[in-house]
Amino acid sequence: MTHYEHLADLEALVGRAIGTSDWITVDQQRIDLFADATGDHQWIHIDRERAAQGPFKTTVAHGFLTLSLLPELSAAAFSVGDTRMGVNYGLNRVRFPAPVPSGSRVRGHFKLLAYQAIDGGAQLTTEVTMEREGGDKPVCVAESVARRFV
Repeated sequence: MTHYEHLADLEALVGRAIGTSDWITVDQQRIDLFADATGDHQWIHIDRERAAQGPFKTTVAHGFLTLSLLPELSAAAFSVGDTRMGVNYGLNRVRFPAPVPSGSRVRGHFKLLAYQAIDGGAQLTTEVTMEREGGDKPVCVAESVARRFV
């Protein structure tokens, strides 16, 4: 994890990598729990037998499950010492170029695209590229907009 003492220190890092997360395992239990939480029970996610005959030869994580890992990956990639609170503000763009087969490990690379001072803190726009261990394409590329307050 990369640690920054002050939120304002990030302003000079626009255009640069600011952190890489640890690996997270996306196992079938996590996929099943996400399916239950969202009501998305499509067979490619939860039916192991049918998925074994499908295009990915196993179950795969929901795209939105992959995206929902963003807070966990971000927290493992970088921290800011004087930040007391952070909130998601939105997403500018999200793509899922490759699937996440059950049992895969993923991690996120964070690049700061924009820093905008706001009352009490800053709005950060980061490009997050999630990779799958052993994969040749990213599993998710997203522009995340978050607000952090000091």
